[in-house]
Amino acid sequence: MAADSRCVWLYAVTDETAAPPDGELTGVGADPVRPLRAAGLAALIGDVDQREFGEAALRRNLEDLDWLEQTARAHHAVIEAVGTRCPVVPMRLATVYHSDASVLTMLQDRAADLRDVLSRLAARREWGVKAFAAVPDPGPNPGPDPGPDPEPPGPPGDREDPASRPGTAYLQRRRARLTTRTNAREEAMAGAQAVHAELSRLAVSTRLYPPQAPGLAGLAAPMVLNAAYLVADARADEFAAMVNDLTGRHRSVRLGLTGPWPAYSFAGAADTSGERR
Repeated sequence: MAADSRCVWLYAVTDETAAPPDGELTGVGADPVRPLRAAGLAALIGDVDQREFGEAALRRNLEDLDWLEQTARAHHAVIEAVGTRCPVVPMRLATVYHSDASVLTMLQDRAADLRDVLSRLAARREWGVKAFAAVPDPGPNPGPDPGPDPEPPGPPGDREDPASRPGTAYLQRRRARLTTRTNAREEAMAGAQAVHAELSRLAVSTRLYPPQAPGLAGLAAPMVLNAAYLVADARADEFAAMVNDLTGRHRSVRLGLTGPWPAYSFAGAADTSGERR
């Protein structure tokens, strides 16, 4: 690849002694991953084509969901492969630099921060927990609105009880369903808060994210907790067991556990996004 047509994709930073050798891994675009060493650190990088990964091209490609999924998988696979062997500071997707020289400058300028993060993430991994409201059975559907109650014939003394009219009964059923849903959501929120408090006791650090929309999460039930937990490897089994235990204790929510992952959520102190596009 000609020098003027290349740019540098950054996957992660690790200790210089722990970096994999040049070409052991392949990453984005099936290109080899290589370490670039400076200040006792190693940046794991790959050469990518400016025509696909340059600033303008990235803006277009990040809108292509198939391209985005394929690229994200390749990016994560490199970080995961290295992260299972040693602490890494994972970089955000599409962290791209103009050249090796600009990556070396970043390593030298951010060396102290990066070493601090590597020390903090050593023997620790990220776990994700999502909680969904356990939707109760709301009872029979009230059906379509029958419209205004007709005024019954006859003198007032002969008229039926208003509560027995079709329209009134419909409104009562609808209110009951709404009340059931409201109560269930409030109970689920309380359950999620209790779950988060319990899991936080086992974690070194936590991050709370906005709940995902039901369609995006793949479930119809509303999400009431979307959290990441930095957990010491020595407590990983305990953490997973706690999630299982909390699932039984808090019937108002359904819990989902993912991980362990490289600590994407906890590497923010070493953000190297100066040239990221």
